[in-house]
This record gives sequence, structure tokens and C-alpha cells, in this order.
Amino acid sequence: MEVLRTDGLKKYYGAGEKQVHALDGVDLSVKQGEFLAIVGTSGSGKSTLLHMLGGLDRPTKGKVFVDGKDIFSLNDEALTIFRRRKIGFVFQAFNLVPVLNVYENIVLPIELDGNIVDEKYVGSVIDVLGLSGKTDSMPSQLSGGQQQRVAIARALATKPAILLADEPTGNLDSRTSQDVLGLLKVTGQRFNQTIVMITHNEEIAQMADHIIRIEDGRIAKGGESYA
Repeated sequence: MEVLRTDGLKKYYGAGEKQVHALDGVDLSVKQGEFLAIVGTSGSGKSTLLHMLGGLDRPTKGKVFVDGKDIFSLNDEALTIFRRRKIGFVFQAFNLVPVLNVYENIVLPIELDGNIVDEKYVGSVIDVLGLSGKTDSMPSQLSGGQQQRVAIARALATKPAILLADEPTGNLDSRTSQDVLGLLKVTGQRFNQTIVMITHNEEIAQMADHIIRIEDGRIAKGGESYA
């Protein structure tokens, strides 16, 4: 089942001769449970694409469908609510709330939405990510790898349609990066979670099921592969 699709996605900045085509017609389809890596050099358009997929920025042209919904047909308020309920984010910088403990950080998006926490499911996520003994700890008491695992747990806690990871290992050393990505893949398989990750790291990308390469705002010809 298709969970994510883009049709003719374009994002232009500026005008005239100085206009930049950050995305220049991207057609993409991601199925339920798939782990997709998007690779490309700096300036290739991969971060812009992720922002479009997550509804963090609106395209110049084209459409993005998440769980069958044309997300840019929504107004800003409705899009914010949809994003909170349907899209999980994992960023390079972790973005944990320093005054909340691990458990409070994980369930924060659920509580912000006024929903009841599924304790059994959240407990399973915490267990799979090896955080069972850290739920009362503050972010400042954790290593970088542990903080990123909390960020992954927070993204999974809402049972999103897709999880978007933006250079999730960018602040981690190589060994910790492998550990975190291994856990991300395991949780994706365990909870049938659809994951889209951008990275410049070819070795990290090989952990995904499917890899696409972005060059100059487009999917490169011959730039798709399956791990």
C-alpha cells in the first residue's frame, strides 16, 4: 500500500536569472513499511525534498500525498495538526526538551494533541530502543546516541504514517551511528513503520531497503537502487 507520493514536486527560490530550482519535478512513491534513503551532496535538494514531504514548507508546484491526503490542500492550522498526527520527525540536533525527562519527551506530542498515551505501545518502543532504564533521566544525563534514540521513540510514539529522518546520525560518531541506524531499522520492521531518511553518508544509506539519489533537484537517472 502506498503511504507517500509526490507528483511533479517543484520548489523555486528567487526570480529571473538568479532563480534557484531546489526541486525541479520530483515524482516519488513510498510503500507501507519501506525504509527509503535519499542521498545527495550538499545543495542537491535532498533537505528541501524532506521539508516538502513533511509539510514544513510549501512547494512552488506539485503535490504531496501522505496516507492518501493531499497535504498542501490544507490550510496552515490544519496542516500543523495533520503533521503532528501523521508525520514523525527525527532531526540531527535531537531537539529534546531539556526540562522534561526521557518519558515526558517521548509522550509530549501525544499530550500536545490531547490524546491518551497508549502505554503498552510506548512501552514496547522504549524497550526495543533500549531505553527502559532511562525513562526518568534528563536529556543532559544522556549520551548523544541515547538522546537520538529518545528522539526516535518520540517520533514513533504517535504511530505516524511516515517517519522522516534528517541526517539522524550527523552528530554521532561512526560506531554510534551504526548502532542508532540499526535500531531505527529494527523498530521500523517491528512496528511496520515507513521511514524516509536523508543522508550524505553512502555507508549509512546502505542500511535502507531502497535508495534514491538526488542531483540538481531531480532524481538522478539510474539513481535508484535496492539494498
